[in-house]
Amino acid sequence: MKELGAMRDPWRFERTITLGVAVALALQTASALMWAGGVRERLSQLETRTAAADSVNERLARLEEHSLYTREAITRIERKLDEAG
Repeated sequence: MKELGAMRDPWRFERTITLGVAVALALQTASALMWAGGVRERLSQLETRTAAADSVNERLARLEEHSLYTREAITRIERKLDEAG
């Protein structure tokens, strides 16, 4: 019967945690929190850069439109000068 009891319960877990396991778990948790904080900071910086890039892109688009109008005006002026000359 003792053999049958040993075969029924081959897996046995103790509910004790060693100091090494507790320290390792604490270090891993601290490392994960520090990593997450670093990721959050990098994401915040990228969001700031993206917001700044959006305003620069808008200004660039306005400058491109302005240069197109200027180019058209120069073309009209050249055409009038050619017709007059």
